[in-house]
Amino acid sequence: MLATYAALARLAFQRYLAYRTANLAGLATNAFFGALRAYILIALFGAQTHVAGYSVQGAVTYTGLTQMLLAYLPLYGWWELMLTIQTGEIAADLSRPVDFFLYWLAQDVGRAACQFVMRGLPILALYALFYSLALPPTPWHAAAFVVSLVLALLVSFAWRFLVSLSAFWTPDARGVGRTAWTVAIVLSGFMMPVAFFPPWAEALMRLTPFPSLINTEVEIYLGIVGGPALLGALAGQLFWFLALAALSRLVLAAGVKKLVIQGG
Repeated sequence: MLATYAALARLAFQRYLAYRTANLAGLATNAFFGALRAYILIALFGAQTHVAGYSVQGAVTYTGLTQMLLAYLPLYGWWELMLTIQTGEIAADLSRPVDFFLYWLAQDVGRAACQFVMRGLPILALYALFYSLALPPTPWHAAAFVVSLVLALLVSFAWRFLVSLSAFWTPDARGVGRTAWTVAIVLSGFMMPVAFFPPWAEALMRLTPFPSLINTEVEIYLGIVGGPALLGALAGQLFWFLALAALSRLVLAAGVKKLVIQGG
């Protein structure tokens, strides 16, 4: 069965790799807006050397990392599962002899791997050409960053999967999706680090799964968290994936039951 999911991931990678023009256009757009975000943060610092634990170099690196993750997660929308529910194609997917959640997760892993190679790493390379980027302070932080990237993708997928299931109950699922993606963009730390928000807002944001999408990886990479807090950050990402995955399965079961009752 593992070979089946690996094949699904490989096919998804190849499918997204075929969109070379779209990938190049996305890369150019990401680079342009990434440069704007970097200069805005540089202006924000002014004469200050540190803000909320971030140096100027760290803040610029933060913009590079977040632009790298933009398509990898993806933050601005994911409609594939939602469309299969709206068109009825989900009936064929449900009949496949594989776990439905893992079936879509395997494809998303392939998509994410392609986007990371085609758009994520090139964005970071462009940043390195024009800015002095910070590096993880220790090999342990570098290894933890890699683990955090994987966990972030899992949390992102579980959230997107859950949101997409709203299509079982409403014909305006795209509106639900757009609202959900906007919330994730703001609360994940993509627009600005979570530590830059007022203390009360930061505390509330850290009670949600969204910082696990972006903010956690950045804080690990820059060494803002370390020691027991580093393990706690990774454990937090794992917790949110398991919680969202469990909730997704419950909602999926309810949605499939509704589909069967209605004769779908």
